[in-house]
Amino acid sequence: MSTQVAISTAEDIVKAPLIYKGKVRELYDLGEHFLIVVTDRISAFDYVLDPPVPNKGNVLNQLSAYWFELTESFQPNHVVHTDVSLLGDLVTDPEVLRNRIMVVKKAERIDMECIVRGYITGGGWRQYTTSKEINGIELPDGIRKNERFSEPLFTPSAKNDVGHDEDISFAEMEAFIGAELAGMLRDRSIELYNFAHEYCEKRNIILADCKFEFGLIDGEIILIDELFTPDSSRFWAKESYALDIEIDSMDKEPVRTYLSNSDWDKNSKPNPLPEHVIAETSRRYEDIYSRLIANE
Repeated sequence: MSTQVAISTAEDIVKAPLIYKGKVRELYDLGEHFLIVVTDRISAFDYVLDPPVPNKGNVLNQLSAYWFELTESFQPNHVVHTDVSLLGDLVTDPEVLRNRIMVVKKAERIDMECIVRGYITGGGWRQYTTSKEINGIELPDGIRKNERFSEPLFTPSAKNDVGHDEDISFAEMEAFIGAELAGMLRDRSIELYNFAHEYCEKRNIILADCKFEFGLIDGEIILIDELFTPDSSRFWAKESYALDIEIDSMDKEPVRTYLSNSDWDKNSKPNPLPEHVIAETSRRYEDIYSRLIANE
């Protein structure tokens, strides 16, 4: 992957209305379609941090584009194209945005995060140790940290534009959006997870858990946002897998570790990250890209 200058925003490059600026992605209105630009911004503990991480946006966008193409035969998605040259005069410096853009169909977002857990770790493990449940799903005693479930668990959350998303039970999801739609989203999410888990396993990577977002276009369920990236999925190197430990995931773990071990008060934006943390984080993103798709 060629190294590019890290970018923190595309607002000075894209000549279209900016309608949403997330922690990493920016959404521009092209009229018939949306333009998603994936920046190199990085967030942790609900703060966008400085400086941006070189190549992070490239990796996220190219991984999503690749996975969308792999899965479109059984799950339609929102991608129109990823070719910055087709944007013409809408972009003043196309080379800066090469590999960072996705033109997508406009869908009505379903305000649910569809989370699938293949292994008990992270927030799922914390719930289990407190209540022996995950999102209302009762589990037996004696499950060990990082253990694989016999079948993946579907554990949705309700999306909040402000603050944290809220873990809910499947019954609550049915009450929010209807039983038929909830059932279809659950089944499609698990199908996507199983497909990607098998794909990753062949490349000595474990897909521990992941999240999806869906929308509707003319009543059809469409996969939107991003897909199987280090920002939306938990990847473990197979050689690192073990029970009862904290597995170092293949993502922005160096940032979280640095901040957790620093004297940061967690109530204000942290100071700029050290160069070695940025470099290691960039390497992590490039490593997952290389192991998953670079040699395809």
